[in-house]
Amino acid sequence: MRLLLIEDDVKIALFVQQGLRQEGFAVDHAGNGEDGLHLALTEPYDLAVIDLMLPKLDGLTVITELRRNNKNTPVLILSAKNSVDERVEGLKAGGDDYLVKPFAFSELLARCQALLRRAHSVSDPSSLTCADLSMNLHSRKVIRGEKGIDLQPLEFSLLEYLMRNAGRVVSKTMIMEHVWDYNFSPQTNVVEARICYLRDKIDKGFDVKLIHTVRGVGYVLKEDG
Repeated sequence: MRLLLIEDDVKIALFVQQGLRQEGFAVDHAGNGEDGLHLALTEPYDLAVIDLMLPKLDGLTVITELRRNNKNTPVLILSAKNSVDERVEGLKAGGDDYLVKPFAFSELLARCQALLRRAHSVSDPSSLTCADLSMNLHSRKVIRGEKGIDLQPLEFSLLEYLMRNAGRVVSKTMIMEHVWDYNFSPQTNVVEARICYLRDKIDKGFDVKLIHTVRGVGYVLKEDG
């Protein structure tokens, strides 16, 4: 999943970026409201984490502009302000959840995951399944049949994206946009290489293959060929 962090506090930004990347997120960061709004309007994000007190353009204005431009990206608001009025104002502007500083990373992660589940309408809040393949989003365990599968964070994120779109063909560009950050060149073969590694772990040794290539279009996770 690809996330936008708009936060001007360098220490907080580094702390959040490092933690989220370790959890398999692709994270883009903007240090002010103007740059953050530009990224949010021009790049596809699964989630945005936005501080309210920002230079150049405040967080409430960023959120208001996103909604005015029909951007439905889920937004988690960060703020040092803890009054009820401030929280209500943020939610009325278009925020989906509110987290007060200082915060524990575990709570921020849990709130991000909850917003993603809500956005993707996941019925079971803890797992994704396709055929005999299951992924636990809390424990980060992946099992196919009775076999446990060990995935690196980026592989986990790639499989999660495929499972959230099971049965739907996703292009290389779509994968790049949601699993990698914008610094990766679309001309590289990084997607093909990672799909190959993932196939070795998910499909190798099984009669039924789940990861399929749709030539000239992209990839799809489904039970039948």
